[in-house]
Formats: sequence, C-alpha cells, structure tokens
Amino acid sequence: MENQKPNTHSRREFLRMSAIGVAGMMVLPSFVLKSQDKVINVAFIGLGRQGIYLVSSFLKFENVNIVAGCDVYKSKRTRFEKKINTFNQSKGITTGVKVFEEYQDILKDPTIDAVVIASPDHWHALMAIDACNAKKDIYLEKPLTFTIHEGQELVKAVRKNKVILAVGSMQRSEAIFQHAVQLVQDGRIGQIEKVSVWVGEDPHPKAYDLPAETLPDGLNWEKWIGPVPLVAFNNQLNPPISIDPPVNENVWGAWRWYKQMSGGLMTDWGAHMIDIAQWGLKRDKSGPVKIQPAGFEGNQYLTYVYDDGIKMVLEPIKADMRGVKFWGKNGWIEVARGHFDASTEALKSSYVKDANSSKTWVGHHKNFLDSIISRNKPLVPVEIGHSSGTVCTLGNIANELQQELKWNPVSQTFVGKRKLNKKLHYDYRKGYREI
Repeated sequence: MENQKPNTHSRREFLRMSAIGVAGMMVLPSFVLKSQDKVINVAFIGLGRQGIYLVSSFLKFENVNIVAGCDVYKSKRTRFEKKINTFNQSKGITTGVKVFEEYQDILKDPTIDAVVIASPDHWHALMAIDACNAKKDIYLEKPLTFTIHEGQELVKAVRKNKVILAVGSMQRSEAIFQHAVQLVQDGRIGQIEKVSVWVGEDPHPKAYDLPAETLPDGLNWEKWIGPVPLVAFNNQLNPPISIDPPVNENVWGAWRWYKQMSGGLMTDWGAHMIDIAQWGLKRDKSGPVKIQPAGFEGNQYLTYVYDDGIKMVLEPIKADMRGVKFWGKNGWIEVARGHFDASTEALKSSYVKDANSSKTWVGHHKNFLDSIISRNKPLVPVEIGHSSGTVCTLGNIANELQQELKWNPVSQTFVGKRKLNKKLHYDYRKGYREI
C-alpha cells in the first residue's frame, strides 16, 4: 500500500475522478479513450447470480468479446454457455464460447485480455493474484479480499505486474454519491465532526450452522470450498438453478453471512457504504486509528476514530436505510441509493434528481474497459478497494475480540499488541498455497 497522507486529492484530481462539474450539473464518468477503440477479449470467473448480471452488462459493449467462463457448478457453466452462444448467434457470430471448471485454464489462454471475477469472497485473493501473474487485467467484485493480509498481497501483485484492477464499488460511479461527496469535500457543511453509516442489522458474520444436504450432481464442492476450512454442503451456499425450464437463483448465496467464508453485512454492504464515508473524509488509502466495539466506554454502536478525532459510527440513519450521513459544523448531508437529503434547501436543490439514472451503473464497467485501453488507473483501483475493505474487516475483528483496537493505517498493523496481527489472515487449508 502506498504511504500517503489522508488528504491526497487536489480539487482538479477530484473533479477528474468523480466526473462532476459545478454543483447540480451531473456528468457520467468519462475518460480519455472510447471503449470501442479496441476489441477486448473477456472471460468470467464465477457464473452465479452476480456473475450473470455482470455478463449481461458487459454484453452491452460492442468492443467486448466474451470468450470464456468458469464455474465449479456444471449447470451454471451450461447457463452461461447458452446465454453467450444465443447472443453471438443474434449477432451472426459463429465462434462458440469456452467453459471450464478450473479458473487456471482461463489464465493460460494468451488470447484473453481481461477477467471478471465474481466468485465468493474467500476465493478473491488467490484468483486475482494468479490473474495478475498471468498478466490479465481484472474487474474484481467487492469486497476486494477476505482478509487484510490478502489485500496487502494483492496490491503488491497488481503493481508488480502492471495490470489494471478495477474494484466493483459501483456507487463511486453514481452521480448521487459523487455529488454528496463533492459537497462534503468542498466544505459546504463545514468541518466534519462525525459520519453515520448504516449497513443493516446484525452486521457481523456468524459461525456456520447450516445442516448438511445432499451434494447435487455437477458441483465440485472441494473446489468451491478452496482454501477455507471444509464445511458441510447446503444449497443456500450455492443456490441451484434449472436449465430446462430456465430458472435462475431466487436468493443470494448465503456464504456471505458466515465467518468461515465472508464478513457478513460488514463487508457485503460496508464495502459500499463505509467506502463512501472513507471517500468523503479523504481517507482513501488510509483509515482510522482506533476501532471500538459496541459497548466500549458507553458506545452504543461500533465506532471508528480517525487521527483528527472524527468518528465514524455504525448507527441507523433513517429507518433501515443503508447509507451514509455526514455531520458538519454547519449542517448535514445524507446519501443512499436513490436518496439524497440535506439540512438546507440550498443543499437539497443542488442535486439534480434525474441524474441518478441506470446509465451510471453501466458507466462503472465502461470505466474499467477504458482503463484497459488507456492504462490509466480506474475509478476504484486496488489500493482504494483494499483500504475500504480493511476498515470493514477491522470492525469485525473488534467485535469478535470485544476490545478497542489501535491501528496504524500506514504500516497496516495493530499498535501495541503484535499478537493481534495474527488476525490479519488465517491458515489456508492443506493443498492451497499461502500468499
């Protein structure tokens, strides 16, 4: 991770990154080169619910050629293959798409320029680091990695191999969040004193407790589990689909809620909302110096303390709305998906409501493609994905230990108690290399 002070972006750089002009005028992210200047061969690793959504989005770009896909579940490989071949036939393309069970087979193909990784969190680091070493550009779903150590190593791999890695923190490409952050960073509500963030009730992951079920045909459970401790199969972890008749997943994979595989709502939604809070505070590539669990010194909620005394508190904002509220000396700004509110009419009227259109979601993927061509860093590069993910994971560690943690965001180590640094990672299961 680069050793940078929290306030690293000049106004000119902010405007370039957020693609907003004067307050109230919303512009979708736009970069130097058009995506259609080059055909990019893309492969997908992870073909579940999120992976198929991403496939549908990338198919909208004329310069994208989806050439391969990988999943450990045969039925999901079949669904992907049918989807791409049907699309290709509609365009008069006769070349079939390749499908694999092993993601390494994709990385061996020299014709593939980039990979989109939408696997469960516990696989992110190994897959992305292998992709870096294979010199593939990467679009990686959030949260960046399962552990803090994995994030540290992924940052090194990206920079060593000089590849593009874009993190799927798409809220940074939405005009509504860009506008709120610009107002905060422009001092429109004065000096920030506190930030409220809400990611949902019971945000911390729980121990795995699902009953064992019969393993379905075509699912390689050993490969799905990968480096984490082996648990009994349950359909909630990898929801089944049907090819004939076609029926897609009707729920998200429940692996998100179990500490053996993920970080609960802290990382699932924190990677979105805590990310916006970090951005507004100009703490990208940095973080808090203290993390206090709920109950510490009378705190009702998990609390982060930054080096200038600003507190970020995981507390409800409005009903159960997942979002961010910046509290300044001269007012407040509240932002969530499809929601913008502020303490004064002047601030409220500065936002053009129709700017939050569905086009901004596609814009995040276009930014990745533009970065591949220009070789400029994407809107959310690996360092930002890592720092935001680190803050989320630190909250889980503080909750687990039920003690205040002192953190050095520059060295990315715990202060005072070296043994706590063991919490930065875990031992991979036998047969999987450590990173």
